Amino acid sequence: MPQELDAFQPYPIEIMPGKVFIGNFSQACDPKIQKDLKIKAHVNVSMDTGPFFAGDADKLLHIRIEDSPEAQILPFLRHMCHFIEIHLHLGSVVLIFSTQGISRSCAAVIAYLMHYNEQTLQRSWAYVKKCKNNMCPNRGLVSQLLEWEKTILGDSITNITDPLY
Repeated sequence: MPQELDAFQPYPIEIMPGKVFIGNFSQACDPKIQKDLKIKAHVNVSMDTGPFFAGDADKLLHIRIEDSPEAQILPFLRHMCHFIEIHLHLGSVVLIFSTQGISRSCAAVIAYLMHYNEQTLQRSWAYVKKCKNNMCPNRGLVSQLLEWEKTILGDSITNITDPLY
């Protein structure tokens, strides 16, 4: 069944070929996945912490936010994009993850793509949705992505009242 296939995703989803992946906390903790995908840097967008990054603070950006509509991701987006760019410039593969890999990490990936491609929320959303069809950023994160669109493009273009969001 398609819903069962959505739930069965042993490896993170590739967003930028060989460069940026999106996943969940258990994938981020799996040494085999890290080795197989050559992941060298992590963006953790959750409250969860783990011993797997001890001593590697320069390779981990931890954005501690709850999975709730009140969570504030916007203040971290500029720093997150800079962190990802530095690691990509160094040739590192980056895994962006949250607890389940559906809301917060998807919002972070959309924000990075908006920044990287200087494109609308709508275009970045459509691209990530094509890669990961079970993505579902909460309404609070979507509103902040619209604010991020204003920062990136100078105006908000995407209509987030559309049922798509």
